[in-house]
Amino acid sequence: MSEQVPNVDDASKRPRDDVVMEHSLERPLARSSEIDKPSSLVVRFEDKGLELDCGQVLLPFQVAYNTYGTLNADKSNAILVCHALTADQYAANKNPVTLRPGWWEIMIGPGRPIDTDRFFVICANVLGGCLGSSGPASTNPATGKPYGLDFPVITIGDMVKAQARLVDHLGIAQLFSVVGGSMGGMQVLEWASRFKDRVYTAIPIATAAWHSAQNIAFHEVGRQAVMADPEWSGGRYVEEGKVPRRGLGVARMAAHITYLSEEALERSSVAACRIARPRRSRSAPISRWKATFAIKVRRSSTGSMPTAISISPERWIISTWRLTTAASLPVPSKARRRGSVWSHSHRTGCIRRGKAAKSCRP
Repeated sequence: MSEQVPNVDDASKRPRDDVVMEHSLERPLARSSEIDKPSSLVVRFEDKGLELDCGQVLLPFQVAYNTYGTLNADKSNAILVCHALTADQYAANKNPVTLRPGWWEIMIGPGRPIDTDRFFVICANVLGGCLGSSGPASTNPATGKPYGLDFPVITIGDMVKAQARLVDHLGIAQLFSVVGGSMGGMQVLEWASRFKDRVYTAIPIATAAWHSAQNIAFHEVGRQAVMADPEWSGGRYVEEGKVPRRGLGVARMAAHITYLSEEALERSSVAACRIARPRRSRSAPISRWKATFAIKVRRSSTGSMPTAISISPERWIISTWRLTTAASLPVPSKARRRGSVWSHSHRTGCIRRGKAAKSCRP
């Protein structure tokens, strides 16, 4: 078992805070450099393998992690933060791939809810996470190439067992708390069930003990979307230097639908179409085929959330169910001048802004 200290680059080569943050999928070299030798702490287990729920034994394997705060003398103030599907170990410090702030900086830090002046906080990249912890993108020691589909199937239980090995490595007998949301919340529940004597408190957030049949079906749609992308390359896309961006984009849009209720989608004006209109042809009708269906989503902390919105200097929002008819309507001149957001009523055929309505029929 060996432990690697964080990589420290020359200060002149570090990304500046004012540099525009790029999408992680657009910086494949930055991501690939973090797969086996992450910028964070990492512990590699080479003596005893990890027994997986699928029946295989993973050896060697490694777990990448970050810590915040100071572990007290009796090691009783440790909190494990479990991340969600698209997050990583960079909970409260800048992500070296996306160059973005930590995904939970609002919660972790001095004087914050998870107070690093009082607690020693651990956040590990989950097994299979591929940002330092062993996963399909990691190098298979038997072949010298990325595992790809040769990497074993991983469960939430396997992720928690790997985290327990990390906690053992740090010499912590009992965690003061385990905290996490979404997939991280599932890990919290697994900790409370599998290692109940090692957890003093558990805080699962926005999670469940199992997936519904509908949720499993949505996940299968996402997997099929990724595998249908030609850049998938039979699961060897890392080895071939490709990224299945389009398939991942469709998968993330489908997944995001499951994250919100119908009321939440309506409340945040999610079901909308943003239609780009060329400057050179202001009088020409807008083609409905230029419409881009937009689910207004938040980008994930790792930047892996694709953008599904086309934006131009002129844009207006139309009801999706009236797209065919409304797409032929001219954009109101006032909307062009003021940059206002207008909506089309499927009942009256009027274009509205607030309570005022302007008749606008083709």
